[in-house]
Amino acid sequence: MPRRNTVHEQILPERTLVVDNGAYTIKAGFASPSPITEHCHVIPNCLARERNKKVWVGIEIDGCRDFGEMTFRRPVEKGYLVNWEAEKAIWDSSFLDPKSKLNCNPHETNLVLTEAPNTPVALQTNCDQVVFEEYGFATYSRHIGPSLNAYNDIQHLFGSPARGSNISADPAECLLVIDSGFSHSTVTPLYKGRPIQQAIRRLNVGGKILTNYLKEILSIRHYNLINEEHLVNEAKEKICFVSNQFRGDLERTWQGKVPAQDGKEEKGDEREIVVDYVLPDYNTGTKGHLRPHDPSPAARMKKMSAAANPAGVVEDFMTLGNERFAVPELLFNPMDVGMKEAGLPETVLQSMSGLPQGLWPAMLANIVVVGGNCLMDGFMERL
Repeated sequence: MPRRNTVHEQILPERTLVVDNGAYTIKAGFASPSPITEHCHVIPNCLARERNKKVWVGIEIDGCRDFGEMTFRRPVEKGYLVNWEAEKAIWDSSFLDPKSKLNCNPHETNLVLTEAPNTPVALQTNCDQVVFEEYGFATYSRHIGPSLNAYNDIQHLFGSPARGSNISADPAECLLVIDSGFSHSTVTPLYKGRPIQQAIRRLNVGGKILTNYLKEILSIRHYNLINEEHLVNEAKEKICFVSNQFRGDLERTWQGKVPAQDGKEEKGDEREIVVDYVLPDYNTGTKGHLRPHDPSPAARMKKMSAAANPAGVVEDFMTLGNERFAVPELLFNPMDVGMKEAGLPETVLQSMSGLPQGLWPAMLANIVVVGGNCLMDGFMERL
């Protein structure tokens, strides 16, 4: 009589750690039947070194008060995880530190990890080895980041009633995900939660290029900020917006006003765009902030004096005009800085051209935009 094969059913751990390993930040949290925003934690995905050589790892950077001339080392380059030595130090402090809110025992935890579309096989293999051999997670599932968006309640995002918790969380049938992040921007069509590989398109413009471009502009026009990545990145998030009338806004900042379309009257002026950005003071802990710009000479002299500040401290500031919208314009016209790539709208059309025409209406009716760049004012309207 042949021997029967005994099948042992493996019981999965109850805890599941979901990690979106982005280039600028890690978004991580434990899966929950009723997820809320507080369950997700944002961790800077970098190592930082101060002027006095002190090194900050991951979440520790939130406790830093002096970002002057701080240098950063990021494990993710061009969207791909290439430096596991640095990434492991960040993961250790985030997931293995007893004081961390995400502390867990990997042997009793499932891991869901995201990666960029079209990640090279060698990097995928290296990631798998680290997850199992270095950490030993009980189970492990690796997905491209955009595919997980299909499991959200997509119809609720577009105004339909929210589905109940008793309804199966099936992925959206058709979904077009536009992800504009720190390293790059991607357009990923999904059909029933699976990416359509031949239609995935990538634009090598992200928040990092915008920050570097702004550093160059400010260093030429105002102060030398080439070594102030953190300062310029904060300024970019506060001052930049996407213009829906780029040429018109450019004329306003150069000439002070722009003629109306009928040519009979003038509308708008540069004061709607030009602002003063007060630089942060790391000695007093004052953060950088915007304030209205007054072009009169008397106002400028007052701003430069100690009387402008209640504490009697002289403030350093920059008067910003077309920098505010010329930098984000690279997402839509990379040719402005000589990059031979299509802008984001053209990239979407290129992605659609790789799909059967029968899917076009469903894809264009269900577009989800994610990534830090989409938080800039005017981004959604321009797109």
